[in-house]
Amino acid sequence: MTPLIAIAAEAADQKSAEVTDWAGRIGWVVGLLLFIAFVYWLMRQGWKWRGSLQSDLPELPTAPRTAGAARLTLSGRYHGSTTAGQWLDRIVAHGLGTRSRVELTLTDAGLAVVRPGANDFFVPAEALREARLDKGIAGKVLAEGGLLIVTWAHGDKLLDSGFRSDRAAEHTAWVEAINSMNPVSTTEGIAR
Repeated sequence: MTPLIAIAAEAADQKSAEVTDWAGRIGWVVGLLLFIAFVYWLMRQGWKWRGSLQSDLPELPTAPRTAGAARLTLSGRYHGSTTAGQWLDRIVAHGLGTRSRVELTLTDAGLAVVRPGANDFFVPAEALREARLDKGIAGKVLAEGGLLIVTWAHGDKLLDSGFRSDRAAEHTAWVEAINSMNPVSTTEGIAR
């Protein structure tokens, strides 16, 4: 036999070594899944803790049976509510921290916020303070003027709620309509 054929025959007779240590791999995967579950649990506990800190916030008002004719309507997204002027201090009590689709209706009685899959609420006209265009709320940042921010009183707190219309050109009409309902502004905008 020639040396080259002998080397080829010897190589064919050898078996490959086990490439994967299955026990070690399964251990790492299980460990990673447990770590992810633990981090998720910590985030959930933080959310619940924030909600308990905000438990002094009264229940959200519901829309009256006769709210009057609609001045404006809007379809879009609800991005959350924060303490007025504090764009990162998210309010989670009563479901106000849940982002969702939204249908807004402005009437002479106030602002009806209908959120499929989340708590609906109503902001009476006397609770509306101002509206403005901004770029961020509750950790959500968009282009300058991409969010409609409505400031309103709830209990003894002033809240900012952020909305984004499916048609951003509608935002200006909303700012004018809400500000004309209450010509005296009581907040100083977002402190960043």
